[in-house]
Amino acid sequence: MEVMEQALEQTSSYRWHANGQSAFGEDLLSLYRKLDGLFLRLAGLYRAREYQFPTFISARELAKLDYFTSFPQIVTFPVCLDAGEDNLQAFSDGSPLDGDGQVRLTATAPVREVLTPAACYHLYIHLQGQRLDGPRHLTTRNTCFRRETHYLPLQRQWSFSMREIVCLGSAEEVKRFLESARERVARIFAQIKLPIDWKPATDPFFRPQRSAKYLVQRLDPVKTEMVFEDRLAIGSVNLHRNYFGEAFDIRRGDEAAFSGCVAFGLERWMFAFLSRFGPSAGDWPDLDTLRVL
Repeated sequence: MEVMEQALEQTSSYRWHANGQSAFGEDLLSLYRKLDGLFLRLAGLYRAREYQFPTFISARELAKLDYFTSFPQIVTFPVCLDAGEDNLQAFSDGSPLDGDGQVRLTATAPVREVLTPAACYHLYIHLQGQRLDGPRHLTTRNTCFRRETHYLPLQRQWSFSMREIVCLGSAEEVKRFLESARERVARIFAQIKLPIDWKPATDPFFRPQRSAKYLVQRLDPVKTEMVFEDRLAIGSVNLHRNYFGEAFDIRRGDEAAFSGCVAFGLERWMFAFLSRFGPSAGDWPDLDTLRVL
C-alpha cells in the first residue's frame, strides 16, 4: 500500500487532499473514463437506461430508509448560513475561520438535504410510485460522500465516484440479473488478470451489534464484495430484496418490486489497476477493446 501511495505522490497528474479527496488528470483521468466506459458497456448488455442526478438527496426521502439511524457516522450534510441580515452581518463581522481553519458558523439555515451517500438511491426515488410491467434496468454514476475515521488515496475517500447498474423486478428477475452480472464481471477480471476474490460482507451499520438489519445480513448475506488482493473492496453485488420497493412504493405486478445492484468504486478500481499494472499507461491492458460478454 505504501509503495503505491509514494508512487502517486510522485505523479504530477495526481494530487491527494488530506480531507479525503483526489484530483487527477492526464493518463489517470483517461483511466478513470475508460473504466467507467467499461462499466457502461456492461450496463448496455442489459439495455440499462442511463440517468444523471444532482449531488443532493432529500433528507425526507432518505429517512424512508432509516438511513439516519443506520448510518449517522458516515452521513454528510450541506450547510448554509441563515439568510437573516443580522446573522450574515454577525458572521462577516466576526472571524470566519479560527486558527485551525474551522469555520465559525453563526445561525444556520434548516438542513433538508444530504450529499449523495450511494448512487443508486436516486434511481429508487426517481421511480417512486411506479408500476413495472417487466424488469427494469438502469445505471447512473454519481459523486458520493461518506465520512470515515481515516482516509487513504484512491482507497478510502470522503468523496468518491460510484457507478451502479440496477435491476428492479420480481425476485427471480433480480436474482438472474445478479448472477449474470457477477459472471460477466468475473470474466472481465480474468481477461485483465486482476486478482479478485468474492467475499460476503455487510453494510457499515452504526453500532452493528445493536442493529437488527446487520444481524439479518449476517444470517442471510445479501452483499458480496469484489476484493482486490485480499485487502481492498473495489465493488459489490447487492440483493436488496423488496426493501426499496416497499420504501418507495415501486411495484412489479401486485407485489413490491425486488431490486439488486452491481456497484463499482471508480477510484478503488484505479488503485487496483495501478497496483497491479504500474503507473505507466503503456503497461496497462487496453480497456477499449476488452470484450464484455
